Amino acid sequence: MALNLKPLGSRVIVEPTEENEITAGGIVLPETAKEKPQKGVVLAAGPGDRDEDGDRIEMDVKVGDTVLFAKYGGTEIKVDGKKLLILRESDLLAIVG
Repeated sequence: MALNLKPLGSRVIVEPTEENEITAGGIVLPETAKEKPQKGVVLAAGPGDRDEDGDRIEMDVKVGDTVLFAKYGGTEIKVDGKKLLILRESDLLAIVG
């Protein structure tokens, strides 16, 4: 997917990964019963914020990283019918190894 969005500062664009629709017991979950995803893949990353001297502070995440984020963090947008999130790097909780 060609992404025509370039995040600014220390923001990243994340595509949330959906969890299984079927529980371990075989019950199919409707859309309304699913929890919001908290894991996703970084599609784009900004250049990072600047410090007091005007130098860039390098981001810890890069495109392709799988990350965990706060359940209700970020701003949800739709691009080509896909749900994407714009998050600050500080809203990310961890990089999944």
